[in-house]
Formats: sequence, structure tokens, C-alpha cells
Amino acid sequence: MSDRATDTSVHAPAPMRRVIWASVLGTTVEYYDFTLYATTAALVFGTVFFPSGNALVGTLYSFATFFVGYLARPLGGVLFGHFGDRLGRKTILVITMLMMGLGTFAIGLIPSYQHIGIAAPLLLVLIRLIQGVGMGGEYGGGVLMALENAPVKRQGFFTSLVHIGTPAGVLIPVGIVTLLNTFLPDGAYLAWAWRLPFLLSIVLIGVGFFIRLKLTETPEFVVAREQRDTTKVPIKQVLGEFPGSVVLSILAKIAESGLFNIYYVVAITYVTTSLGHPKGPILVAVLIACLIECLTLPLFGALSDRIGRRRVYVAGALFQTVLAVPFFLMISTGNIALTALALTLGLAIGHGSMYGAQAALFSNLYPVGVRYTGLSVTQQVGATLGGGLSPLIGTALLAAGSGWQPLLIYVIGVAVLSSAAALGLRRGESADSLSSTESLGIRT
Repeated sequence: MSDRATDTSVHAPAPMRRVIWASVLGTTVEYYDFTLYATTAALVFGTVFFPSGNALVGTLYSFATFFVGYLARPLGGVLFGHFGDRLGRKTILVITMLMMGLGTFAIGLIPSYQHIGIAAPLLLVLIRLIQGVGMGGEYGGGVLMALENAPVKRQGFFTSLVHIGTPAGVLIPVGIVTLLNTFLPDGAYLAWAWRLPFLLSIVLIGVGFFIRLKLTETPEFVVAREQRDTTKVPIKQVLGEFPGSVVLSILAKIAESGLFNIYYVVAITYVTTSLGHPKGPILVAVLIACLIECLTLPLFGALSDRIGRRRVYVAGALFQTVLAVPFFLMISTGNIALTALALTLGLAIGHGSMYGAQAALFSNLYPVGVRYTGLSVTQQVGATLGGGLSPLIGTALLAAGSGWQPLLIYVIGVAVLSSAAALGLRRGESADSLSSTESLGIRT
């Protein structure tokens, strides 16, 4: 593999600042939608789109539509991964941002069940499917724009900056929802104001679209395209030549994605619905935790460059097995300080350590010629099995009326599963783990 830190005479990397901003904004739009939908599903959608006599049942229906979006993501990963590996990263990233962002805006315009009946939830499901396809192609391209422009020995750090878009994508909508809940008259948020954050997403889309149009293709992909024909069917090569990496990385992804939703989505549902505590304190606690994670992510990314991606990733997963019981004990108190501490430990430390090391670890499992597809399959299938299912599983366990104790089995189980799978990943520690011909996807 050419060393981008020293050989820039032919294919100079795009300015890293622009690349990082473009990638961060894409991740922010993705998680703005993810967080806004999850938050509104927990607080509003059960009433607006799925009226039911039981609040938890209505919320469960809302999270089912949340999962529908996840189901479409693997399809989007394969589809956009295919064209990202054949045509390049830049064009795909513009398309996926528009699909995600305009879908979020459209949700804010859907009439309620009271006004158009069953058409309301059906429209919601249709938009979630379209968004899911777009989201499936977004992550891989955004990460690879950063990874393939970064110096090899700092890939962990630069790709972790892209992941700041995740807590940032939580901070913005939760901050807006908190302000609306605090300052509007009682009932206004449920009646109409929940739509405002969805409509405001158009601002993020416009900024992100403008920046992405100015990007150039990544140096590694340009070299790969010049030195060989692109792979005709990238998914075939990924599944045929790297089946072990695919399976293990998907299993390793489950805890990172699934436990993020437990700490955030299910915690909000539990505190506000099962315990009957007000929404404000739990939302403030989420804001504090996400703000701190914005700071810890690059620290864990840089640490992964120094001591190894697998070590940081596995340590983060195992930390969450130890945290499980204290986490639920602290949020059950209803005390804002203890709740904020619990969420900070879960998101900024547990999730942050896994997520900070993840992009560089998973990306380097695959050669450049099929990397977009391989990374997208890992990310989207793993996220569907983890983040897509965990709100359903968590809410269903809460609806059974047994408190938080049954959730411990899920939390500890997926954390142990993912740590064991990550230990099995022998590739991915650095780009140097691939030979020069493998890095370009050339079979020798």
C-alpha cells in the first residue's frame, strides 16, 4: 500500500479538514434522524400514529417502525457499497445524504392517525424504508473518505472524528426537544411542536450537501481504479474471500450499536413510562453524556492507533458488562446527577471506546476494491441486529412488567458476544496488515 504520509506527488490527499467536516456532517444527519425518530417514538409517536390504551404498547408499535428502517439498511449497504466500490465514494455520499435528510423533513409533514387514519403509519413506514436504504450507504462512504485520506498510522484518530457525528447527532435533536418541552405550554409538544425538529433538519442537509459537492475522490480509490479493473460484483468477492471477517465483525458490532440504544432509547422509555419520572431530567442527562462523548471519541481513536484497535474495542465491551447493574440502579433513582453519571459511563466510556476504535478496525478488514461493500455489510447487518432490535427487545421486556432485571441478560450477553468476536478479528489492526496487492483488491 502506498504510504500517504510520504508519497503525495501524484495523488495528493484532499484537505483533511474539508474531508472530516463532510464526513462528520453526514454522520450527524444520520444520527440526527436516528435520535430524533427514537426520541419522538418514545415520547410522541405512540399517541400520534399508533393510538392505544396502553402507553408501552403504543411505544412498542413506534419502535417497530424504527426497526423497519434498520431492516432496509443492509440492502442500502450492498446497493451503495456496490456503486461506491465501482464508481467512487463521493457521488454516493451526495445521494445518501439527500435520501436521509429529505426523509427526516418529510416525517415532519405526515398528518396524524386522527386525520388520515391508517395512511399515517403506512406513510411513516414507507419513509423509514427509503431512509433506511440511504443510511445503509452513508456510513461506509463517510468513514472511507476520512480513512483513505488519512496517514496510515493515524487512521484510528481521524475516523473517530467522523464518529463525533453520532453524539452530535444526539445532542442537537435532544437539545431542541428539551427546549420545546421546557418552554412551550403543556400539550403543545404533543399537539404540533414535535414536528419542528424534523422540519429544521433541512438546514443540516443544505450545509452537508454544499460541502460534499466540493470533495474529491480518495487517493486510494483513484490508485485502485488506475491499476486494475474494478470488481464487477463486490459483494461476491467480500462473501467469498472474507466470510470470517464478515461474520465476526457483524457479531462484534452488535454490542456497540445495541447498547447505545439501551443507554439512550430504552433508558428514556423506562424512566418516563415505567417509573413515571418527568422527561426533562433524563433528556438533560443524555445531553451531558453525549457532550462528553464528543470529547472521548477522538481520545479512544488515538489510543487505538497506539495500543491496537482490538484491545480498545474489547476493553470497551467488557467494561459494559461490569457497568450493567450499576447503570440500572443509578437511573432507577430518578436523580439527575446519578442518571447523568450512568449515561456518561455508558455512552462516553463504554460506547465511546468501542466506537472510537471501530471504524479503522473494521475498514482494514477489507481491501480497497471491495472496502465500501465490506464495511457497509458489517455496519448495517450488525447495526440491524444490535441497534435495530434493542429498542424492541428492551421495551418488550419492560412491558412484561418485570422491571429492569431481565435487561441485564441482554446487556451482558451481547457485550460478551461482541468482545469474543472482536478477539477473533486478526486483520484490521492497521492498514499495514494487508499486503500492497491486497490493499488494492488485486488477487495474486
